[in-house]
Amino acid sequence: MVVGAFPMAKLLYLGIRQVSKPLANRIKEAARRSEFFKTYICLPPAQLYHWAEMRTKMRLMGFSMQAVKPLNENAAAELGAELLGEATIFMVACGCLVLEYWRHQAQQRRKETDRHAAWSTMRDEVDHLALALEALQDRVQATPLQSAVDELRAQMQEVRAQLCTRDPPAAPEAPPKE
Repeated sequence: MVVGAFPMAKLLYLGIRQVSKPLANRIKEAARRSEFFKTYICLPPAQLYHWAEMRTKMRLMGFSMQAVKPLNENAAAELGAELLGEATIFMVACGCLVLEYWRHQAQQRRKETDRHAAWSTMRDEVDHLALALEALQDRVQATPLQSAVDELRAQMQEVRAQLCTRDPPAAPEAPPKE
């Protein structure tokens, strides 16, 4: 399942990227055309990104830098529009991941609920069978066992046979009359 899921995840990611690219391109175009959008939405993140990038590069090369020269307005607007476009694609992909996570969690909860329902149904069935077993055991103990009945019959036949083979007892003699 994991092997089959990986290409599907990759395909889903590519699909999301392709769907969100036109949205990102529209945002980029709006950023380039609108002065407000360019000034307040694109330029500050672009300048911050440029500042952090330049400081990191200089520190990695061993230079200490006090001030970073800001980008010109056109380059900053272009960089800001690119950052905004990539952020849009990233947010759409993250949204899809969150929705997939929620769907998976709901499915797990549903499975767990079904499992608990099946477990309680089995427990009820076992309780019912235990009560039926107790009732059957009580009935078996209340009725004499067949072997005991057969044994008693055999004993009665022996007694009858013994009584039939004996001579009938003599009648008691009448006492003399005076």
